[in-house]
This record gives sequence, C-alpha cells and structure tokens, in this order.
Amino acid sequence: MEKVTCCCLRNGAPSRSYFKPSLPYTIARSTSPPLPPCRRSISVFRCILNNPKRATGNSVVDVTAGSNTRPRGGFSFDFEKYMSANGNAVHEALDRALPVCQPERLNESMRYSVLAGGKLVRPVLAIAACELVGGSAAAATPVACAVEMVHAMSLIHDDMPCMDDDALRRGRPANHVAFGEYTALLSGDALLALAFEHLARGCADLGVVPAERALRAVAELGNAAGAGGVAAGQVADKASESKPVSLAMLEYIHLHKTARLIEAAAVCGAIVGGGTDGQIESVRRYARSIGLLFQVVDDVLDVTRTSEQLGKTAGKDQAADKATYPKLLGVEQAQAYMAELLAMAEAELQGFDAERAAPLHHLARFIAYRQN
Repeated sequence: MEKVTCCCLRNGAPSRSYFKPSLPYTIARSTSPPLPPCRRSISVFRCILNNPKRATGNSVVDVTAGSNTRPRGGFSFDFEKYMSANGNAVHEALDRALPVCQPERLNESMRYSVLAGGKLVRPVLAIAACELVGGSAAAATPVACAVEMVHAMSLIHDDMPCMDDDALRRGRPANHVAFGEYTALLSGDALLALAFEHLARGCADLGVVPAERALRAVAELGNAAGAGGVAAGQVADKASESKPVSLAMLEYIHLHKTARLIEAAAVCGAIVGGGTDGQIESVRRYARSIGLLFQVVDDVLDVTRTSEQLGKTAGKDQAADKATYPKLLGVEQAQAYMAELLAMAEAELQGFDAERAAPLHHLARFIAYRQN
C-alpha cells in the first residue's frame, strides 16, 4: 500500500506545497493498439502472458520535456497547477473538518496522519471525476475529505506491528511510533467514523447534492473501506505471506487493498456530480485500472529504488516474502503491464469531453510514471 508523507505536530508544520512531481514528463504514446476497456474485473496479465513480445517498447518517458502537454482539442492544461490548487483546497478543508476533541492526544494523532500533505491523489481524483460529469469542485469536497480520512486510517493501521510493522512513513515516525499503539488504533477508528459523518453532513450543508446521491456515495465508500475493499484485501494479503500466491490471488489482494479506495474516490465524485449510470461505470473502470496501476508501480519502485529515494524502507515486501508483480512476472513484464493498465484507463475517457477529461488523463500518467 502506498506510503504518504506523515507530518508530526511536534516536528514542524507541513510544507504548503502538497503536490511535488518528481520530474516533469511527457508520455510517448504506445505503438501497441489500445486494449479494450476492462469489464467486471481486470484480466490478470492475460495480455502479457499470451503475447510476451508486448513486454517491451509499450511506452517511454521523456523526462527532459515540460509537464504541460497539449491534449486533443488544441487546449493546454497545466497539470501541476491543477494538482497544487486542488490539493491546497482539500488540505484546508481537512484542517477545518478535523474536530478539536479531547483527549488532546487523540486529536493530535488524527491530525498527524490526515494533514500529511503528499500527493493527495484520491481527493483530487474525486474532484476531477465530479467535474468530468459536469459537477463542481465544491460538490466533491466532502467526498474528497472523507476519502482522505479513510485512506489515512488505512495507513495508520497498515503500519502497526500486527500488520506490516513499519516504523516509518515518508521519513517520519509512523503514527503508532509517535503516539503509541492504542492511540494510533483508536485514531484510525475515529477517522473512519468521521469520514462518513463528514460526507453526510457536508453534502447536506452544501445544499447542491441531492440526498439520494449523498446516500449512494456513503454506500460506495463504506463498501470500499470494509469487506468489499480495504479490509478484505488486507486480510488476504496477511494470510498469503510466505505462501505460494497465484497471479489471480495477487490481483484480488491489490484490487481490494489499494485499487478499491481509488475506485471509490472517483465513483463517489461522479455520483455527487450527477453523472449518469453509464458515465459512473466508465469512471469506475478507469479508476479500477489506475488503482491497480498504482500498486504495480509501487511494487516496481520497491525493487528498483533506494530507501532514500522512496522515503520509506525499500525491499520490505521482498524481505517479508510477499508476492509482488516483479516477483511473479519480473520487472520488465511488470512494467509492460503498467503500460497496458494505462491504456485501459485512458480508453475509458474517450467518450467524455476532452477538456474535462484532461485532469484524469494526466493523473493516470502521473501515477504510471511517478518516481516515489
């Protein structure tokens, strides 16, 4: 599961720039034909295993070019500015949303992990999906905050000794190291509860999101956080340690543990934005692809980058004898699968207005080519 920057109140305030791409990039388009959109689930490496020749040459990154590319339609799009502006807005909304509660230690622990800055991919994805179907960023803000609270909860619990036992998150002490195990556990629980309270109250207070949309978003996020998503994936992941794991089981783990919450962020954004059922399902397939892509990239970076470059312990999955995409496929074919997932995600955006879809195109490519 991806690691985000932790910010301790005792160790100084977080940076005010919440989106810092590692390198500017442009994407050279694949010379391979795009894959058909995924349907009920993503087909496990079928494209690679059935045609090994596609394992190389699918796409490359030109890191010397600027980050602002010109999509179809002739308009320019400043992706870094879009991420920064929305990331700052979400951070401020989260700061307001977090309660000033007693005991103070619980309050500090919650803020420590939520106000971490970092990429804020999930909240910005919720906003972009809402705008894609004609909604406003304001309508998506309660969703964006709720999704980030659930994500922060998952990271707090993921780091604990009974789970991944990780002492660091982006170079800072994990929550349970900074505040103790019982406080970390309970602050995660409190964030999970707060997420749904904030989503429901926020939509009602705005007055622009009909109650039926808000209820549908609450149900979607609840499924993603529980037995239909993060919890199921985490249990399957722990149960699979030091055991032979098939590609199908590896996909199950990461579609639930990582991709499901990314999927829910986008779907909830499209729901509150008033998307049609067809639009929402296209957004779902797009987000499912980039969610799994996020995990494949994580696995590749874990074996190709150092701890200093990643800001977290490199090679941890290998040391724990966990199944990963590079372990089962090799690094080269795992990278080829990344290109296939990117193509699948972008194929789902073809039916939307090109200008509204630009943030999602760029976000998919950012996930594919990130360096940490």
